[in-house]
Amino acid sequence: MSLELREVTLRDGADVHIHPTTLALAPQGFNTLLGETLAGKTTLLRLMAGLVKPSAGSVWFGGRDVTGVAVQQRRVSMVYQQFINYPNFSVFDNIASPLRVAGTSGADTQARVGRIAELLKLTPLLDRKPAELSGGQQQRCALARALVKDAELVLLDEPLANLDYKLRESLRDELPRLFADRGCTVVYATTEPAEALMLGGHVATMHAGRITQFGPAAAVYRDPVDLTSARVFSDPPINVAAARKRGELIVLAEGVQWNAPGALRSLPDGEITVALRPHHVRPGPQAGVPVRGRVLISEISGSESVVHFALADGAWVSLVNGIHSHPVGQDAAFALDVAQCLYFDAAGRRLAA
Repeated sequence: MSLELREVTLRDGADVHIHPTTLALAPQGFNTLLGETLAGKTTLLRLMAGLVKPSAGSVWFGGRDVTGVAVQQRRVSMVYQQFINYPNFSVFDNIASPLRVAGTSGADTQARVGRIAELLKLTPLLDRKPAELSGGQQQRCALARALVKDAELVLLDEPLANLDYKLRESLRDELPRLFADRGCTVVYATTEPAEALMLGGHVATMHAGRITQFGPAAAVYRDPVDLTSARVFSDPPINVAAARKRGELIVLAEGVQWNAPGALRSLPDGEITVALRPHHVRPGPQAGVPVRGRVLISEISGSESVVHFALADGAWVSLVNGIHSHPVGQDAAFALDVAQCLYFDAAGRRLAA
């Protein structure tokens, strides 16, 4: 089943929460809404669900205009990042609640709850109350309630945000498999670029109530259409700096320059913006354009090293695997893998390289 937004807009007086949005989601696999907090992800999910009616435009599902159809009359499930379960119900009754509301027979309810509980490893916990569950088990219970409905549209609003690291990793791996053969449209909201890549499928980058780009996750990551999309799809933040195209050279700073890639050579000389993701900025003498910068912050997180350093009147970030210690306040050598640079014009539009 396909979900399509046609010029959907949401206003509250003079405030625009969702700017005119046209988007046709992929009917199979994950559709991820990626953006920082307050980008409009939850609002867009609520519009898709029918919990909020758009100020303008229409929502189509399965080729039918459902803009005015009440959420109760749609086959839709929504899971939030908070553990929303009925505290006085057992796990079984929590999972079974949408089936009972729909008038499903007792035998069918028993069978479907049993099947979903087995899938989510909740079978030994069916007699417990939510307060007796861990955070991960409570979120599994909420997911089970969404899955048991056989909904045509499943909306997941940062469902793993409140879980610890190991549980997030486990459920992140499981989720695509859970929905692989269910024949429903899945929309997953997250603030984490790495999560969007791990889930695969399609990604819509969001910023300030707008969809900036939509497409296969890997393609959007590799080929952002503008600087906003590149910023949204980078963590740590992508390094961005003003540069100048001068003849056949890109000049970042005095003594820091490299050959312009083929397509840029035909552009007139002038100001451009260069962007480079932190894992393409490597410490020490390595292949690439050598630079030196004063170390501002040096952190080691697990098996990764993060260094912030001053370069070209700005602060740059290097992220690499391994342990690399850099004394704060001292100059250090880095290498820019300029083959991975992204280039943008004054309006933030991507320049073909």
